[in-house]
Amino acid sequence: MFTSPVLEWPSLPRIRVRNTLGNRVEYFEPLEPGIVRMYTCGPTVYDYSHLGHARTYIAFDAIKRYLVLRGYDVIHVQNITDIDDKIINKARESGRDWREITELYSNDYFEMLKKLRIHIDIHPRVTEHINDIIEFIQGLIDKGYAYIAPSGSVYFDVDKYEGYGELSGRFSPEEWRQEEDVLREKKHPYDFALWKAWKPGEPYWEAPWGRGRPGWHIECSVMSSKYLGPQFDIHGGGQDLVFPHHENERAQSEAFFGKKPWVKYWLHTGYLLISGEKMSKSLGNIVIFREAEKKWGALTLRLWLLSAHYRAQLDYNEESLIQARNNLRRINSAYEDLTKILRESSPGGRLGEKELRTVQEVLQLYTDFHNAMSNDFNTAEALAAILRLTRIINRDIVPNEYYTAASFALRLLKEFNTVFDVIEEKPVTRADAELEQLINIIVKVRSDLRARRDYQLADWIRAELSRLGIKLYDYPGGKTVWRIERE
Repeated sequence: MFTSPVLEWPSLPRIRVRNTLGNRVEYFEPLEPGIVRMYTCGPTVYDYSHLGHARTYIAFDAIKRYLVLRGYDVIHVQNITDIDDKIINKARESGRDWREITELYSNDYFEMLKKLRIHIDIHPRVTEHINDIIEFIQGLIDKGYAYIAPSGSVYFDVDKYEGYGELSGRFSPEEWRQEEDVLREKKHPYDFALWKAWKPGEPYWEAPWGRGRPGWHIECSVMSSKYLGPQFDIHGGGQDLVFPHHENERAQSEAFFGKKPWVKYWLHTGYLLISGEKMSKSLGNIVIFREAEKKWGALTLRLWLLSAHYRAQLDYNEESLIQARNNLRRINSAYEDLTKILRESSPGGRLGEKELRTVQEVLQLYTDFHNAMSNDFNTAEALAAILRLTRIINRDIVPNEYYTAASFALRLLKEFNTVFDVIEEKPVTRADAELEQLINIIVKVRSDLRARRDYQLADWIRAELSRLGIKLYDYPGGKTVWRIERE
């Protein structure tokens, strides 16, 4: 009995995530069906943005994009800390006003996001939410979770909150080290500041307990909850923020709202390494984004940063960046080849066995891509599936001009690009169409010359086209494909 193969897009798997809270893999189910509320810790704007920042922001941009691809409505909030000890110190060292410092480096941060194609829905700044922060702190005082020190600083009483340390598993009171004058006014050495009393020469705001400015941790609790509510789905940031920053956020927020969990899923990116060493300012091996972008280009950096799983460590080195640049070219060339086939060809009435097998291979890669992204947003395995797709495109689809296989492959590339966003889609203008026709004529003339064994003239045409950035690829059977590959 004859059984015909069925071509259909495979069903998609459920999304799973590794939750830092509990360090376990869980199925992803948002608090409200169909809507995902996500908060990512943004920069403290006292210096130029570096690749460590870029890695975290790109990782959560890809997570957001995949959730959107899967049909969720995502609200993404990422803060800007524009008042902090580091900002004050930078202003003091440089002799500039602290607001000038924050404006300069905020603009640098926004420029990085633009070049990396990262879109944030809401970008709150600390200094725009001082009244919200004061109200939140007052609420913690009223509930008995915070106390006012003689200096006018306000501290969170860690012992009043059950569950401190569950997120990080690292809380060890006996290892806590702070300045003696701060320790003297605390009930416990591990209590953390919600409000820092004013010191001469520092910016300040008036509060019921005295002039001063917010502590670091309270800022994110207030701004995330203001826009996402008393409970939300995803809180992200770098691995270095798990303790104490996120541990403190969780404690003060659950104390204030009286709800657990405040955040359902905690996700954290791995460290960025520089030739095997953790990137840090103390080691002097920070790679500033704008310097790396000049050398490699923003899209190469974006693809490279997504070439590893977001939780894995990633090493910055010449070889991996060269590979990312080559992969970027392969993917863009494959996309252009597919669009050209669909633009210049027509669907046939019957699929041959070879094209049918090619389509089935593409459908398997579609499954592999979504299996990877559904498995804790594994962009490394997802990218590997797409690179396998480019081999199929170059080996089978392009030389044989498989229209149906090209349409299936193009859909997969478009879904990939919804997440990775590294393909440069260019509208075809009339001038582009005329240029294509001219190149096709030249390629045909060259093919006729080769058929007549006039290889010297055929090779000269190939060399001259290559000099203009038009590369020719000859396939078995006499098929020639051209691509524009300018540096």
